[in-house]
Order: sequence, then C-alpha cells, then structure tokens
Amino acid sequence: MSNGGIIGPVQNPQRGSVTTTFTASGTYTSPGFGPGQADYLVVAGGGGSGGAGGGAGGFRTSFPGGTKLSIPSSPVPITVGAGGVAGTPNMETSGGSGTSSILLTITSAGGGGGGGLDINGISGGSGGGAGGGGSQTSKTGGTGNTPPVSPSQGNTGGSRPPGLVRAGGTGGGGAGAVGCSVVEGGVGGNGGAGSANSITGSSVAYAGGGGGGGCSSPPAPPTGAGGNGGAGGGGAGAAGPNGTGTAGTVNTGGGAGGGGAKCGGIRGFGAAGGSGIVVIKQCGASSTFEVAPGVWSLSEQYNYKKAGQWTPSAQISLDYLVVAGGGGGARAEAGGGGGAGGYLTSFPGGTKISFESGSSISITVGAGGSGGTAPSASTAGNPSIFSTITSTGGGTATAPQIGGPGGSGSGGGGRDGNAGGSGTPGQGNAGGGATPRSSPCGKDAGGGGGGAFAVGSAGADSPGGGGAGGAGGAGSANSISGCSVSYAGGGGGGADTFCGPATGGAGGTGGGGAGSASPGVTATSGTVNTGGGGGGGGGSGGSNGGSGGSGIVIVRAPGSANLGASPGTNTVTTLPAPAGGCKVATFTVSGTLTT
Repeated sequence: MSNGGIIGPVQNPQRGSVTTTFTASGTYTSPGFGPGQADYLVVAGGGGSGGAGGGAGGFRTSFPGGTKLSIPSSPVPITVGAGGVAGTPNMETSGGSGTSSILLTITSAGGGGGGGLDINGISGGSGGGAGGGGSQTSKTGGTGNTPPVSPSQGNTGGSRPPGLVRAGGTGGGGAGAVGCSVVEGGVGGNGGAGSANSITGSSVAYAGGGGGGGCSSPPAPPTGAGGNGGAGGGGAGAAGPNGTGTAGTVNTGGGAGGGGAKCGGIRGFGAAGGSGIVVIKQCGASSTFEVAPGVWSLSEQYNYKKAGQWTPSAQISLDYLVVAGGGGGARAEAGGGGGAGGYLTSFPGGTKISFESGSSISITVGAGGSGGTAPSASTAGNPSIFSTITSTGGGTATAPQIGGPGGSGSGGGGRDGNAGGSGTPGQGNAGGGATPRSSPCGKDAGGGGGGAFAVGSAGADSPGGGGAGGAGGAGSANSISGCSVSYAGGGGGGADTFCGPATGGAGGTGGGGAGSASPGVTATSGTVNTGGGGGGGGGSGGSNGGSGGSGIVIVRAPGSANLGASPGTNTVTTLPAPAGGCKVATFTVSGTLTT
C-alpha cells in the first residue's frame, strides 16, 4: 500500500532467474521467458606446472553489477577450457598452458604454464611462475591478462631475483593477486589468490594460482617447503627434494602446484591445471513467479526503533597498511636520495579500526614526488589516507641541498656536508648526511634517504677516488597481503665524479631507487606502490634525480566481510589457509572501500 509516497511491505510478483552451470563444454538454450539478458561467469583452464606454480585460468564475470550479455533464442555453444598438462618428468620443461573458456563474445584465456628448471613463466589469463634453480640469474613470471581485456582477467606470476643459490619455484598468478616471488633458502612462493563470486547463490572462490615447488639442499635446509596454492583451486607446491605438485582443482581454473626438487640435483614432478567453468544466470527466465518484499515505511521504522527492536548495523574490524608516496631525489653532482613515504600499519597485532557494515570509506593513495631536473626542484611525496590514518609523504631536499623532513627524511646533498632530513616519529627514519670533499680530488657524496625500518646512510668520501653515495634506509616487510613484501625504502644518494669513478648509493629494500654517479644519467625512481624514495642525481655537472614511488593502502578483514573496492584497478582477494579466508582490499590508486 502507499504511505505518503513510501512503499510499505507490499509483495510484488516477478519472474525468478535461472542459473545454469557448465562443467564441460555443451550447448545453452534460453528457457524462453524474460528479456534474454544474462549475467555470466567464465573461467578458463588453469596452467600446468613445472617447478613453478601454474597461472590461474582467466576470470571474467558480470556478476554483480556488470554489463549483462544478450542471449539469443538460438542455441549457444559453450566451451569449458581444460587445464594445462604437467611438465615433463624431472621438471626439464614448463607446464602446459590451460585452454580458453568461451561464452558468446566473452573469452577467458587459459592460465600460463609454470616454468621448469631455470625457465621463465608463461603468459596467459594469469601468468605462470618463474622456475627455481641454482643458476643465480633472474627469471620472470608470465604476464597476466594476456590477451588484455578490461576489467583484467588475471595477474602476473612470481619472479625470481638474481643471485639466489637455492631458489624454489615461484607462485602462479591468480585472478585477485600476483604470484609470490622467492628469496634465498629454497621455499616455494605462494600462488596468487583467486576471486570469490556468488553467481550460483553461494560464495565460491575461483582461479587461484599454483604454489611453487620447494628446493632442498640437505642438510641446510633439510626441506624446502612448497608454496601454498591460492584460494580458488590453486594446487600446493611440493616440498623438496623429490615431490609431486598438487593438481589444480577441477572446475575452478586453479593453477597446478610446482614439483619439489633437490637443488641442483634430483627433480620432482609437476601437475595438471584445473579445468574451467561457465555459469549463466538468465534474468526473469523462470517459468514460475517469485515475490519480493517492499521496504519498511518510515512510521514502521520509527515504531521499531522506539521499541528498541531495530537492529543496528553490525561492526567490522579492519587491519590496515597505509604507505605514502616517496620523496623525489635531488638534482645535483651529489644529490640526496628521497625519503620513503610514511609507513603506518596495524598488522600484525596492532589496533584495528572498526566501521559499520555498509559503510563507504574514501581512500587516498599518495603520488610520489618528482625528481629534481635542471629547471625544477625535486618535490616531496604526497600523503596516503585511510579514515583517521594519514601517512606523511617522503621528504625531499630543500635549497641548498639540505635534507628535508617527511614520513622518512631525505638525504643531505652537496659538497658542504648538509644534514639529512628528519623522519616522522612512528612512520619512518631520518636521511643520511652528505660528505664533503676531504681533498681537492676527493668526491663529495649525497646521503641516502631514510626508510621505514632504518636511517639512510651518509655519503662516503675517499681522497683520491672511490667515493660513494649513501645507501637508502631499509624499508619494512609486511605480510598483510598474504605475501611478505617490503615497502618504504629510502632512495640512494648520488656521488660526484670530479676526479674519477664514483658509485651511487643503493636504494633501500622496499622500492628505494638507486643514486646516480654518471653525468646526465637520471637516478633510478622509486618503485610504484611501495612508497620508495627516488635516487639522488650525481656525476660531474650533475644529473636529474629519480621520482618517488607512489604509495599503497591495503585493508584486511574477516572472511565473512563483504568488502568492495573501486575503481576497477583496485582489488579484493580472499587469502588461503592458514590465513583463514581473510579478505584483502588493495588500493593502488585512490578510490572507495565499502564494507
């Protein structure tokens, strides 16, 4: 009935939806009722594994809130992609890529195969991880979202940095997160988390990346553990020295877990990727009618509230990581490195922030500061903001080359021994000071920018040659995303080459850019979405400073939470055990979090 223009609890009949699930290829025929519009979920087959985890199959969906497909009256062929095959025994070759799943104009690409021994991952819907081994060379994960579609259908597989003597296989990319990379010690990288979807009426995770296989070198370490598979059917990697990876789960598009190995010796076996799935939910297509209740009138709301019977919104407690943009490095012959962006976190074990369910929270991701150029001075980084939490942008040098304050302070620059800038208590550390020339042919060297974990190092001068810019302060590692990732490293200082060779300071772990010691060669910029400071310019006559890396905001909630992140470049993922199904919203650009 009508209540002053407000609809009360009236029952409005309407046709229900029809949901059809394809676990194998077949044909869909419209039931013949309704407008012929349908939501869809199309997941391709996951990649097989070698020593590294296979990439998840491409994940594309319109549910909820996306653009529906028009369903014709004629039968529609459906293709459900198969999982990729395992690599050859002993992991000498990579796993095979999965095959595509297709519904009308929607094609999800098969996941890329995980790399074999010392082999790069293969690109696909999500990319396969890079293979382990002992060659000490870098190997890259396969690129996700290949071919590119919008929104993205997947993520990149984990990469292997150079210099590792005992390297496990890296994780395959998932629909919701990149595959984890590896460090020295032989432990495999975790597979990237998949994405949950409730088009079937229940929330189910699909398209998780496979975990990388471990690499053992007894007796140190006695076992190289395999990486966990990503939530959404990703298979677990096997432990060394001779294990078989776990296959991706059927009809999830999960990537396969990599085989375990003895570092440099016996190698185990990869596994097959999980097959894909296609789900169609055609609106108003049921032959029967359902009823939908209206809303409560204002008078009914008032009466229930007055009687104390109106249930308040549930509260949800959130962990957070808020990193601001890093400061730009100075242009100079011996420029100070930019300070890292401020670093604030509640994870693990800190005080969470609580919100009512159904809240919308604005998120600001701070941009990195600009590196100094011939006409323009360097600039500080910009703050990142989540509710009451504000991280301060990284510092940059002020004229004349004095270190500037910030989340972490910038390094001091120039030949006059300028001091580094101060960091913000609880967010970062001070930058290192510049070192003046100790003789006419000594080399002045800029200080490194401060990092979240450590102060920047002072520049080093040696009479007659060998001067070096100060290293950027180390950042801090955090596993709120499910992978241990370092953030907020300081930029390295630049060094002058007036009398001969010199070296720029290394960037701090956590995205800090390296300083320059070459005339005209721009210093390295901080890594995007780490808050790393830019490197300082250097070389006789000077060079441009590197720009600071942009910041990042990550929010972690219980698995029961209904998190949303917009715009589409920001993501929500579900973590696998032992995280207990926690949900993680990652903001790489400014946007809105909904709870």
